[in-house]
Amino acid sequence: MKIKVFYNKSCNICKTEIDHYKGLENKDISWVDIVNNKSAQKITSKSYQELIRRLHIIKENKVISGSKAFLEIWKRIPRYRFLYNLFKLKFFYVFLFVFYEIAAFLLFIKNKKLLKRNE
Repeated sequence: MKIKVFYNKSCNICKTEIDHYKGLENKDISWVDIVNNKSAQKITSKSYQELIRRLHIIKENKVISGSKAFLEIWKRIPRYRFLYNLFKLKFFYVFLFVFYEIAAFLLFIKNKKLLKRNE
């Protein structure tokens, strides 16, 4: 089952990580840059600010955001399936969730200039 990943290509950290995943060639994942992409907003029903704030995926016509989106990506990449198996456990998922939310907030603050470009 294919998923669509919506990510911020203008964020150097986000781009580097996603480019790494893209290099691992997984046909079950399609990648969509959200910067100034009105169709990404329409497809996800998310505002531009929401798309910049967190990673999003669409799986079975459902939007999944943040740390849960990473679980879906890792589940489909054999090299990272161990992360999926570890962090799907509730005890470890709490750590992933907290770490992701802090990192995503700091990256959002760093990339907030993108909101002005879209106005």
